[in-house]
Amino acid sequence: MALDEEKIKGILKEKGLKVTRQRLVVLNALASKPDSHLTAEEIYDLVKTDSPEIGLATVYRTIQLFMELHLIDRINLDDGFVRYEIGDMGKTKKNSHHHHHLICLSCGRVMSVEDDLLDELEAEIARTTGFKVTDHEVKLYGYCKECGGNLIEKNKTSE
Repeated sequence: MALDEEKIKGILKEKGLKVTRQRLVVLNALASKPDSHLTAEEIYDLVKTDSPEIGLATVYRTIQLFMELHLIDRINLDDGFVRYEIGDMGKTKKNSHHHHHLICLSCGRVMSVEDDLLDELEAEIARTTGFKVTDHEVKLYGYCKECGGNLIEKNKTSE
């Protein structure tokens, strides 16, 4: 994923924040792994290669700032780690697009699904109950194509 540094700089300046090399390096590390869901330590490992002066505490502070600015999202994949991914780049939760995660129970692979199929359900809930959904997170567990295919083959050979 190509990072629009000018947009990021604009968001930081608009909020009265400095545009620092450390902030850009952390965001670029996340952008360099768009299909990964990285822990703070994994982000740190990526940035310290090119910027050994950046400490883990700086990475944590930068992550917190970027979450507050809606530049990155925090996700929990039920593996005991807090993970992060590039968000909707400054959009508020009110106008952001949700995406969901598919988690393979065999190999642990995590895939993002960009289609948000819950918009109609949220509208129906609001209409029937008056409850306004402001956010949701969906994780679907199962088997990826590779592992699902292996399970089917195993079941055929064991019959």
